[in-house]
Amino acid sequence: MFYFGADYYPEQWPEERWPEDARLMAEAGFNVARLAEFAWSKLEPADTLKPGDNQFDFTWLDRALDVLHARGIYAILGTPTASPPPWLMLKNPDLFRVRDDGRQVTFGNRREYCPNHPLYHQRSRQIVTAMAEHYASHPALIGWQIDNEFGDRCYCPVCQSKFQEWLKERYGSLNELNARWGTNFWSHVYTQWSEIPVPVTTGGSPNPGLALDFARFISDSYVAYQQIQVDILRTKCPGHIITHNFMSFGYEGLNYYDLARTLDLVSWDNYPIGFWLPDQPDACGPALGHDTVRGLKQKNFWVMEQQAGPSGWETISPSPRPGQLRLWAYQAIAHGADAVVFFRWRTARHGTEQYWHGILDHDARPGRRYAEIKRMGAEIKRMGVLIEGTEVRAKVAILHSYDSRFGFQIQPNSPDFRYYTHFKAIYRALFQHQIPVDVIAPTADLSPYKLVFAPAMYVLTAEIVENLERFIRAGGTLVVTPRTGVKDDANAVVNMPLPGLLADLCGVTVDDYDAMPVNAAQEIEFIIPELSAVWPPQARTWCDILTPQSAEVVALYTRDYYAGRPAITRNFYGQGQAIYVGTFGDTPLYLTLLGWLLLDLGIQGTFSTPEGVEVAERWHGDQRILFVLNHTAHPQVVTLPRQYTNLLDEQLISGYVTVAPHDVLIMKEAE
Repeated sequence: MFYFGADYYPEQWPEERWPEDARLMAEAGFNVARLAEFAWSKLEPADTLKPGDNQFDFTWLDRALDVLHARGIYAILGTPTASPPPWLMLKNPDLFRVRDDGRQVTFGNRREYCPNHPLYHQRSRQIVTAMAEHYASHPALIGWQIDNEFGDRCYCPVCQSKFQEWLKERYGSLNELNARWGTNFWSHVYTQWSEIPVPVTTGGSPNPGLALDFARFISDSYVAYQQIQVDILRTKCPGHIITHNFMSFGYEGLNYYDLARTLDLVSWDNYPIGFWLPDQPDACGPALGHDTVRGLKQKNFWVMEQQAGPSGWETISPSPRPGQLRLWAYQAIAHGADAVVFFRWRTARHGTEQYWHGILDHDARPGRRYAEIKRMGAEIKRMGVLIEGTEVRAKVAILHSYDSRFGFQIQPNSPDFRYYTHFKAIYRALFQHQIPVDVIAPTADLSPYKLVFAPAMYVLTAEIVENLERFIRAGGTLVVTPRTGVKDDANAVVNMPLPGLLADLCGVTVDDYDAMPVNAAQEIEFIIPELSAVWPPQARTWCDILTPQSAEVVALYTRDYYAGRPAITRNFYGQGQAIYVGTFGDTPLYLTLLGWLLLDLGIQGTFSTPEGVEVAERWHGDQRILFVLNHTAHPQVVTLPRQYTNLLDEQLISGYVTVAPHDVLIMKEAE
């Protein structure tokens, strides 16, 4: 079934209120709720390892699940390890995480724990095992969310010791580590594993090899910690789904491909509106988040926290305008969500998130937001069966490299460069062309795609190059951007002309480069007849000055000492081609390139729409469901290319159709 519901915290409200909450949820069409991911101190009120102390208390959660289940609402339980109880942390202060400035955190927030500490692992095993054994056969329970939004690096002595063990396993010998890191620089040659530090900020800029490996180590640490819980749940609850709630594309602290690998499905937390104008939301951002999460396992996903109101801790964002909550939820479905769970059911009266609003306000009266979500719940009840089993299909992919993201965290290369911003500029151009996109790992199978972008593949390995070569030889088109092939997998600069291992595929070498001053730009001149720019594309942030080997020139720089030198090239290789874009550019640059490439490759979007109106599609066999999403605050007229059935009201529609502000059309081709 399609799951639709809310995150619910019964422990924060009087028990006599629970039946009313369940009634309102059922009337809103909810069939699932997430519970207990921050309830450790309620589930284990005191140290259960000491004889005579209180034991686990599941009675309150049993009653809450029974109340929900009586209304037809199933449950996802969160393992509560993201927020340990005070008695555990204050009794064992060495469990507290150490920040990158060397200071230990104290109790009072969440995620205070060290992910590598053996005692924390022991206590996590205990609470997860107890929950799994107690709820394995509960009729309301369908699955588990492990912890909550993994992240936060730890630099404590335990992590330093574990890091040294991790390095020993990776490199085998100090001689190999010293050689790969180049520790002769600054006299950093290590003679014992115990000499190797963690890269706290108080020591200045660390060795890039050390810093990249530490980022990988911390990522592996959370993967291993998650696996402890996965193993318990797989053994105790074999019929339940297991997930973790990931964060948006903007988060870059962990390798999400590794974290997703052993989960049944991926879920994520989607908060589209920040502190910008509510009538000008960036619809591209949530779309990128959905496509990124879908690409982690290349399968449909859940939204475990979907924004339900204005957000904020100390200050409050603008309120979502009428229709936006429903619009954002349908956008998630359009991009592959098989569940939408709103955060949260009722706005908290206490604690840090008093102003992170839920479906109900503090006073619990159903209002505008509840009515909007209830409307959607009724629609989902009618349409859910049509959505089940459908999937997103794409002929274009963007390769997302966590090693490169980690590398740019350490050395951004330019004060004006952000991997996220560059990646999103490429994605935005595809989004504006209404092209479905898969965001996938650099080693993923590329055979389903005609066009692949490899943005700033800074850390490049032979395995990735072999994958790209297979793709191009078989007829694919690859687009490469600057700072590609700069580093090897130890974060050392390669001793070959850039783009390093991709130079032959691209048929070009980087003769020189210019890190442009902040906010500087110059126009790019296209010289091939197939390419014409609607807007004058700009070179920004970085300019690779190119020397073609076997490539042809596509565009030239127009200013500075490299005026007239190649800025973009194309190289035919095997049955395919590689485009090298020598500047990070702006969205008009990628829009111009895409206008040329999409026509050349025969890739078409769905149909044209006014600016701010998104069209997305899900497929089942040869049948598709189309979602037309008006992200603007104004009515928009859309021209439909054929006759469709509007699945929201079963009416036939064709020709010119007006879509109201923040409204949705969901259609299939009329029979």
